[in-house]
Amino acid sequence: MAKASITKDGVTRDVTDMAMGGTSAMFATIFTNPIEVVKTRLQLQGELAARGKHAVFYKNVPHGLYVIARTEGIVALQNGLPAMLGFQFFLNTFRLGVYRISERRGLITVDGRTSVTRGALAAGVGGALGSIAGTPFFLVKTRLQAQATAAIAVGHQHKHSGTMSALTAIFRSEGIKGLFRGVGPQIPRGAVGSSSQMVSFAFAKEWLRDRGVQAPLLLSFLGANLGGVVMTLCLNPFDVIATRLSNQPVDSNNRGKLYRGMPDCFLKMLRTEGASAFYKGVTANYLRLGPHTVLLLVCWDQLKILEEYLRS
Repeated sequence: MAKASITKDGVTRDVTDMAMGGTSAMFATIFTNPIEVVKTRLQLQGELAARGKHAVFYKNVPHGLYVIARTEGIVALQNGLPAMLGFQFFLNTFRLGVYRISERRGLITVDGRTSVTRGALAAGVGGALGSIAGTPFFLVKTRLQAQATAAIAVGHQHKHSGTMSALTAIFRSEGIKGLFRGVGPQIPRGAVGSSSQMVSFAFAKEWLRDRGVQAPLLLSFLGANLGGVVMTLCLNPFDVIATRLSNQPVDSNNRGKLYRGMPDCFLKMLRTEGASAFYKGVTANYLRLGPHTVLLLVCWDQLKILEEYLRS
């Protein structure tokens, strides 16, 4: 009996749960990265400038996709893809892995239903851990996606040539600390985003089941759509700040030239750009997070079903 318990809920299965989360995220990222490129540039456009006092190269998501493809070529829409894959793998290995392990052990349910507080705690802890682990890749993907030809450039231009060369260059010039620049907002970004997404996803599926929807794929699809909406609204302010801190230039002492940290970035944005700046790129964020959430969570659910089948 003890051996069966170890087989069912032991370390090997925990590792499998975490790997399924990271794999699902990488699959989804391939399709949604072009919108992430546009979102990054929308969040950097008009940095620390009053509304109406800066050039507008990207009016919205469709316009941004068109401008980038026309000016830099269609391949530019996949800028930073390897770094984004790395970020999503580390983020979701912990985020979905911790949630799944907690779910499988019955730690987030009360009387057979998902508990808001327990579910949010498990998802939040996993999201925070994943965001910390993925920070170097988020840093690099932001800088690579911000890089553009001079005619449509926004934000600071770092001139990295690729993911590995960027990681190496940052480590050599700024050390380990430099690789984790922007980790401050990444922690609440990961915790809040993960909690809002996973709890809303679980509750949406339970609500749909109560109303007679039983098809696993349809449950995953509809639940993921709701999760994407809730997550976007909760996540966007932290996402903008993380993008700004990651892309800012640094001085000879490796200190940010624009922001001293998360609180300073928040106050400067509020004073110069207004409160609406924290929702820059929100449409792009949802258009990325919506499909990404659907692809991610549908794939994740199907992998869980496959894993349960193979184990049975």
